[in-house]
Amino acid sequence: MQWLNKPKNIEGKADKLTFTVEPGTDFWQVTHYGFKRDNGPFTYIEADGNFEVSVKVTGNYNELFHQAGLMIRIDEKNWIKTGIEFVDGKQNVSAVVTRDVSDWSVITRKDSPKSVWLKLLRKGDYAEIKYSFDGKNYEMLRLAYFPPNVKVQVGMVAAAPGKLSFPVTFENFEVKKVE
Repeated sequence: MQWLNKPKNIEGKADKLTFTVEPGTDFWQVTHYGFKRDNGPFTYIEADGNFEVSVKVTGNYNELFHQAGLMIRIDEKNWIKTGIEFVDGKQNVSAVVTRDVSDWSVITRKDSPKSVWLKLLRKGDYAEIKYSFDGKNYEMLRLAYFPPNVKVQVGMVAAAPGKLSFPVTFENFEVKKVE
């Protein structure tokens, strides 16, 4: 696996990877806030064609917009990230789709699940995001356009846009080809 914005404290490998997300990090392009950020930690492999990526994410989220999950990326202006995002004191399920500018969707939670399991299917010209709180029963979060026939970076991502760092653990990261 390769790194974009490698964090300082890293333990383990893709089957169980823990690191500290440093403050002032994020992925975002323009919309609403007017700034561009592309400095969060992202560890990835390169993939093409149709595939499904999955991972279990557990974090100690404690500040607004602390986030961790999966990302599929072509470059700083074409990517999708999904996972848990800490908003209004809860660990909400979220996705950001960026094609020059970022959008944001959130499924508001009334509780904060210990972990979230994520699956992102890239097939043809779309990406489908699913989430689970037990690793068995998945619900769809989002279906979004994603450019076909181009090699991408796919992997584990996190960010801490505010002033506090936080630890996050990713388990059972897997990318498998699909028809």
